[in-house]
Amino acid sequence: MGLTFPNDAARRGHFLTILAQKLKDPDFRQIEGFPLGKDEDILAISDPPFYTACPNPWLADFIKHCGTPYNPATPYHREPFIADVSEGKNHPIYNAHSYHTKVPHRAIMRYILHYTEPGDVLFDGFAGTGMAGVAAQLCGDRAEVQALGYRVRDDDVIIDEEGKPFAKLGARRAILNDLSPAATFIGYNYNTPVDVDAFEREAKRILKEAEDELGWMYDTKDKNGTKRHIDFTVWSEVFTCPECGGEVTFLDEALDEDSGKTRDEFPCPHCDATLTKRKVERLFETVVDPLLGGAWRRVKFKPCLIQYRVGKAKHEKVPDADDLAVLARIEKLPLPRSMPANRWPIEQMYHGSRIAPKGFTHTHQFFLPRAAQTMSLLWEKASAHADSRLRSMLLYFVEQAIWTISRLNRYRPTGYSQVNQYLTGVYYLAAQHAECSPSYILGGKAGRLVSTFRGMHTNRTFTQGTTASAAISLLPEDSLSYIFTDPPFGENIFYADMNILVESWHRVFTNTKTEAIIDGHKSKGLPEYQRLMLDCFREYFRVLKPGRWMTVEFSNSQAAVWNSIQTTLQEAGFVVANVAALDKQQRSFRSVTSPTAVKQDLVISAYKPNGGLEARFAKVSGQEQGAWEFVRSHLKYLPVVKESAGEVEFIAERDPRIIFDRMVAFYFQHGMNVPMNSAEFQAGLAQNFIPRDGMFFLPDQASEYDRRKLLSKGLGQRSLLVDDERSAIDWLTEFLKPRPSESSDIAPHFMEQLRGSTWKKGEKKPELRDLLRLNFISYDGTGDVPNQIHGYLSTNFKECRNLAKNDPQLRAKAKDRWYVPDPSNAIDLDRLRERELLRDFDSYRTNKDRMIREFRLEALRAGFKKAWQERDYATIIAVGAKIPDTVIQEDPKLLMWHSNACTRAGVE
Repeated sequence: MGLTFPNDAARRGHFLTILAQKLKDPDFRQIEGFPLGKDEDILAISDPPFYTACPNPWLADFIKHCGTPYNPATPYHREPFIADVSEGKNHPIYNAHSYHTKVPHRAIMRYILHYTEPGDVLFDGFAGTGMAGVAAQLCGDRAEVQALGYRVRDDDVIIDEEGKPFAKLGARRAILNDLSPAATFIGYNYNTPVDVDAFEREAKRILKEAEDELGWMYDTKDKNGTKRHIDFTVWSEVFTCPECGGEVTFLDEALDEDSGKTRDEFPCPHCDATLTKRKVERLFETVVDPLLGGAWRRVKFKPCLIQYRVGKAKHEKVPDADDLAVLARIEKLPLPRSMPANRWPIEQMYHGSRIAPKGFTHTHQFFLPRAAQTMSLLWEKASAHADSRLRSMLLYFVEQAIWTISRLNRYRPTGYSQVNQYLTGVYYLAAQHAECSPSYILGGKAGRLVSTFRGMHTNRTFTQGTTASAAISLLPEDSLSYIFTDPPFGENIFYADMNILVESWHRVFTNTKTEAIIDGHKSKGLPEYQRLMLDCFREYFRVLKPGRWMTVEFSNSQAAVWNSIQTTLQEAGFVVANVAALDKQQRSFRSVTSPTAVKQDLVISAYKPNGGLEARFAKVSGQEQGAWEFVRSHLKYLPVVKESAGEVEFIAERDPRIIFDRMVAFYFQHGMNVPMNSAEFQAGLAQNFIPRDGMFFLPDQASEYDRRKLLSKGLGQRSLLVDDERSAIDWLTEFLKPRPSESSDIAPHFMEQLRGSTWKKGEKKPELRDLLRLNFISYDGTGDVPNQIHGYLSTNFKECRNLAKNDPQLRAKAKDRWYVPDPSNAIDLDRLRERELLRDFDSYRTNKDRMIREFRLEALRAGFKKAWQERDYATIIAVGAKIPDTVIQEDPKLLMWHSNACTRAGVE
């Protein structure tokens, strides 16, 4: 950054002074997403200029000194990364620190290597634990790159699986941002060099000192009276029997010792009544809160089991009088001042209803007295270290015990270990809790971290905490080389809520006001989520260099959220070029339990059009030539060939209907009406570009496609799912192209497709005869037999071979067969179809019913589009109010017209 200092402490002191002054500035604290916390707490975990737990004032300086200015003369071209990625979660780096969700760094490395050069600056606005930064650094690690299956030559050129050079070995630089202070703190430590030997020495020291001071709390005696060290103590919730009112200790009565599982039914120890967990009644006890001083009513737990070791052998015992006496002694101790006692925003938390009824509303209440004493001492010792970098790393180390040592850690008798047995993504207080000792949780962690981080870091990253849009608001336009982003998708995980437990110890909290999430408890629905994501993507678009790429990882089972992301991307100015799958090889809690959850993450590849296209488009945008300028440029960004199992695959983005949609979105983003309809566009495609297998290419791309197809097994089978009128037309097109058929032959196959479809609720299923009449042509037996029918009959019927197109026998065989019209003939059909669709839409507009019970999705699309072109926003809004919200939210075209009509009309 152009400054030099005698040592790292001097550097940190200099920038901390500046940051402290910035924190006094009210305008600085008004930046969107600014964390909630006192100045001293924000400064305590920050390491400026490289890491600030708030917006980073030095980002522009970083870009100035480390970035490269955009130069349109510098050649750059990449097709989208189209390979399906599969990376597991068993890498030591991935496991160095837990978090709610993470993308494996090796998965991200593939994208970074594909899209960037060494030294390029990339950005992740929802960085979480900073895996994009790790990936950027490890792009300079020869062994890690080779572990991806690539070969690295002596000149550092990387060779892909097909033997082609595609990238250079070398670290990239990263700017990481996340709204959560807990996440940015982890990301900073993942991406900042540390003296690993000194860290290991200090980590072991504070663990030993904690053992020396509090070890008596974890002492027990075996049957011979020999002192042993406790690994964990199992606490069981106590219930009451609905029959006799007697106390029932759940673990004692429900646990099957042979299988290690809880029984569905178990007897009451007092009256022998048959009980289940649903039948028993929760028992509460009232005690004095150790920090708040008032009465605390909570569910009752009691210690039932202790595990200790003799050598490597595990032993169990029931707590005896001495053990209970130790616990009673601990309970009388005052809690340390370092123990956080903040109240949680229960009323605004999705999981508040899980924990508040059990009596837990404040941070300290989630820790048993012994755990509270232990965690507080470890935190104090880590926080007291004189070296700032080691202090941060030590806190990174001990904070990993917070969830396990809390009451949220379940007891799992069949588990290899009781560490990290809490449910991820939720706050859940189980009926059985394993209270683990600090040595059991952290005893081997320091050594594993040392082996993971030794020699790993090459470049400093810049890390900060605020919203993604505010994070880059001070960056200059066209300054970033690549963006990888993994935003929170809808209501999958409530990140801010889930980080409260850890952030309470740092005393710096996520500002949930600007969290991009769907959460009814915070009055945030899909529209609010969409607006926040649009703000983010607009800033992404502004700072990304023209012609460069953004990768968006998506994981959500709701079509509405998926469409929201696509819509906001296009509205911000990006053009989608590919969607691929990212298999993280392990399902989250929600994916396993929800039958509709996405089993693979989807990865969207989108680009920012270069300045040359914008200049050319501005000159001819109101003419048809503007559409062809866009298509010509867009085709350059699309993959030419994708192969799987030796076969060439159909590339959906080269489908004329998809290309048309991308062109419409581009015109829409520029505030202009599209100069042609779909049929006219497809006719123009055939005149201006080269068709292959239902896809369109530039001349050099078509040559490459032909060459690769010849070397392959051919074109693979394309599967189509019929779930609306548009997909029904697509299916009929694919059916009729190779075999023009009569209605009677088409009907059985079509009905079979409809039986297996999931039609949207309320959408009218079209009649086959109407679909054929409005989208295809039937040969009436007069004139020459059309080429498509002639080719099919002469190939498949001996009696039709070598017959002229006007032969009466061929005409008779061809009569009443439906076939796919060529684009020029389809224009009149498209106009007829559009008139009928608009007639249906007009009936919706004039319908006086409050809700339209049955509708045609295609009619809604046609009507919304026409109303938008006529700037009739009121009609879009009025008709939108008559159909279910899900219909609009789950259709990207309707969503684009409707959300922007609401914006133009000033309707929330």
